[in-house]
Amino acid sequence: MNLEQLRALVAVVDEGTFEAAARRLSITPSAVSQRIRALETTTGRVLVQRGIPCSATEAGTVVLRAARQVDLVVGEATEELTGPGGDRTVLTVAVNADSLATWFPAALRAAATWDDTVLRLRVDDQEHTRAMLAGGEVLAAVTTDRQPVVGCTVRALGVMRYVPVATPGLLARHQDGASLDLDRMPVVQFNAKDTLQDTVLDEHAASAAPWHGVPSSEGFARAVRAGLGWGMLPEHQIGASLDTGALVRLPGAATRDVALHWQVWRLGSRHLERLTDTVVDAARALRPPPMTERMARRPPR
Repeated sequence: MNLEQLRALVAVVDEGTFEAAARRLSITPSAVSQRIRALETTTGRVLVQRGIPCSATEAGTVVLRAARQVDLVVGEATEELTGPGGDRTVLTVAVNADSLATWFPAALRAAATWDDTVLRLRVDDQEHTRAMLAGGEVLAAVTTDRQPVVGCTVRALGVMRYVPVATPGLLARHQDGASLDLDRMPVVQFNAKDTLQDTVLDEHAASAAPWHGVPSSEGFARAVRAGLGWGMLPEHQIGASLDTGALVRLPGAATRDVALHWQVWRLGSRHLERLTDTVVDAARALRPPPMTERMARRPPR
């Protein structure tokens, strides 16, 4: 597999079109198309699903994963031979929206001091970022899955605690004494993948609750604070609101702890190792990981 062909595959999948990939690579769309066709001829597989946007086929994800890894390793080898000053190393990372809105910015502040690297973040629910890693879209991911993708290492980051909260006014309108009508009380959801609120609804056998969709972590928190609906907010976003009375907990609804992990490709890359150390350090703002995982991380005697 030719390195330039592999880079063309990465560009097409990342940018979504052959024209955008051409602009990124500073070549013509025809040249991009030729490189993709040559790579598909070499592998004997269709690698790109042509469309808007373009995406990798099942075979394409295998090659895409290898392409990112090869490009990273070759780039670092070139840097060692020629010294700093060349192109910055691109690190693609998947992170969930709530982490990006709370503790992950500490890692971004550290990365802002790196003059040899650029970060490309992909945002999705923490239960779905693992698929990006397995599909070759990213080199590392914040995920809830502790089972490593083949070829990856896993580090326990800690726990995000989610608390079911609402404004006092919203709660009062749907509460009759000790009874809370969750079938009629509006709920806020991040998107269709967001199942955090479902755990509370299932516990109370509530299935017909009207829901508002707010696909932004900061917007989600603002919607709950505005009384649009109740929702599961990370402790970091609640702050002192429970103490001041701006928000109240839903009676009878339990908190939920979501354990987060850092999965990263095992490539011996100094850029990935630095990123891993930075993310793990930033995650100290989270609750400690479960005892079983802390014990698993202890070095052997």
